[in-house]
Amino acid sequence: SLDYVVVKVPRWAFEKFPGVDETLGPQMKSVGEVMAIGATFNEAFQKALRGLEVGATGFGSPPSLRLVGDDNLARPTPNRIFAAAAALRKGMSIEELAQATGFDPWFVEQMAEIIAIERELAQHTLESLPPDLLLEAKQNGFSDAQIAQTLRGRCSELDVRARRKALGILPTYRRIDTCAAEFEAHTPYLYSTYSSADESEVTDRPKAIILGGGPNRIGQGIEFDYCCVHAAFALRDLGYETIMVNCNPETVSTDYDTSDRLYFEPLTLEDVLNIWENESRDAPVPVLVQFGGQTPLNLARGLAAAGVPIWGTPQDAIDLAEDRGRFSALLQQLEIMQPESGMASDLEGARQIAARIGYPVLVRPSYVLGGRAMAIAYDDAGLAQYLQEAASISAGQPVLIDRYLEDAFEVDVDAVGDGERVVIGGIMEHVEEAGVHSGDSAMVMPPYKVSAYHLSIIRDETVRIGLALGVRGLMNIQFAIKDDEVYVLEVNPRSSRTVPFVAKATGVPLARIAAQVAAGKKLAELGLTQEPPLDGFFVKEAVLPFDKFPGAAVFLSPEMRSTGEVMGHASSFGHAFAKAEMGAGQRVPLGGGALLTVNDFDKGAIGRIARDLVRLGFTIYATRGTAAWLSQIGIPVETVNKVSEGSPHTVDLIASGKVGLVISTPLGSRAYVDGQALRSAAIRYGVMLVTTLTGAAATVQGIRALKQRELRVRSLQEHHAHR
Repeated sequence: SLDYVVVKVPRWAFEKFPGVDETLGPQMKSVGEVMAIGATFNEAFQKALRGLEVGATGFGSPPSLRLVGDDNLARPTPNRIFAAAAALRKGMSIEELAQATGFDPWFVEQMAEIIAIERELAQHTLESLPPDLLLEAKQNGFSDAQIAQTLRGRCSELDVRARRKALGILPTYRRIDTCAAEFEAHTPYLYSTYSSADESEVTDRPKAIILGGGPNRIGQGIEFDYCCVHAAFALRDLGYETIMVNCNPETVSTDYDTSDRLYFEPLTLEDVLNIWENESRDAPVPVLVQFGGQTPLNLARGLAAAGVPIWGTPQDAIDLAEDRGRFSALLQQLEIMQPESGMASDLEGARQIAARIGYPVLVRPSYVLGGRAMAIAYDDAGLAQYLQEAASISAGQPVLIDRYLEDAFEVDVDAVGDGERVVIGGIMEHVEEAGVHSGDSAMVMPPYKVSAYHLSIIRDETVRIGLALGVRGLMNIQFAIKDDEVYVLEVNPRSSRTVPFVAKATGVPLARIAAQVAAGKKLAELGLTQEPPLDGFFVKEAVLPFDKFPGAAVFLSPEMRSTGEVMGHASSFGHAFAKAEMGAGQRVPLGGGALLTVNDFDKGAIGRIARDLVRLGFTIYATRGTAAWLSQIGIPVETVNKVSEGSPHTVDLIASGKVGLVISTPLGSRAYVDGQALRSAAIRYGVMLVTTLTGAAATVQGIRALKQRELRVRSLQEHHAHR
């Protein structure tokens, strides 16, 4: 029999697709999920909601939530659960809410119990709060932060924590009974509760805690779980008891046999500190925060302030890399170029920075991942609109403003350092130009267009930055090359989403090595003293979910939207790129029609691509402006109307089946309207769609390679065995 309750809540990413209908229906739209375990439904339910990392501390509205319209309860959306909380607070009865939402009345009764406890809490200050009410709140899943927000008077999460501990109200940890009480269970699979005896059976072995990445979402997904799992395996091999903390049921890290002990808990400061204190009965247990992405990194400062030893890169180095002022000073000291930049906390400060460095500017919140709310602002009006949106995304953190390097191309570097030596794991060139998020851009190893001169600068600056920061573990640096100059865009002293790609391409387990370095090993001991060689080309391509979100803007931008990625490997770039495109679900055409519609800035470069397509046997179709330009330079082309010009138009042409490739690079509001219909049609009819000229040039290379020689297949194991 089960003596616990499990609650699973999906994680959506509609914020990445403005304007898309958020109504939930038969087609899956979630990008991840969180799971929570408790002694009661209320406890598990509230733990799950705070584990979503959407700003909610429990069954209450996140600060950024905007409930619009009168159908918040009737229409199924990601926010309906929070609308239900608001309705109960306003006095709606259990029967009325059950009827309005279609929720089973039993669940509504549990929600009403939570709101009733919330009302009782709101009558007290922290000092007047009765111990039995505090215990009841904790038994019903209330977090310390949630209680602090509810009580009268001003108090913080840490104030509530101190009061709770002083009263002896501490969590206990129960084991999941995998034997249904028939036999004694030895599964090291734990959850917290406030209503039973402790079963954690803490050992006195040398141990380390690894913080996972929480629910999958755009910008932070399974690639970070890969790093956590390899870290657990590496530390176990060194003789440490490995302790994993995560709340994502979709991952390998939450398999009960991946680590020695698994805490299935939300990744919040309160929950992690509780686990750390439980495991640190004999001695303080070190915690690793660099493998799970931005989620554990955001906890690092609070953990360090509480006296938790952080293994790996020092906390000050993490803050230095995120603090634009300190980071700029470091690069100036090292005489390394960077785009002009600044940090602002209000609109006036942002305008002053933009006036100093000049538009366009790249703006983004600090301490976020996946390009969340990253955008290019071309004037004061665009900057003001951006700041309104960013205020709810990175509350309390400044906004970063950089000069946008137009027409540059980017390079990513993954490296590992031990405090004395920095070794590059891999250098990846972006196929798309600057302005496309690294998670959405195709990447190639080794770089196929970067000069040896620029590569030497990139290698030198990577080593110098890593040593200056004192990196102990993984590090990712993003470079941009423009007008023969190399610029550093940003440095992340943690694992990156490209670590699995680099590891598979090189055969070097970077995450495993980084975990051993964090535990005190030196790179020389581990046999990694130089950049690993590559055999052939490896291409990483993003998998984009536009088919799941009708009406979404179908183009690449600084905001990451991909939900996965694939890898292609071959002896030539063309074949590797073609394999990656096929793996991502694109149907690479070998002939037929190609529809071209590009903005005025791209017309000068589209000629060569069109000419190559003609030589490969394609019939070229183009919208009026693009067709006029192609005709002018002697390329045969058939003109087709834009959607706004009436039928027969581009969408009709795609629907006819005559086109196997669409190249569309929009610019401006009218072009956006026409191009959106065109690009949506390409996705709907399964036609290969390319929205950047650099991507189009790579596609031509892939088509040419496929026409010259058929694909060959070899397993990764065979590839590395023959090196």
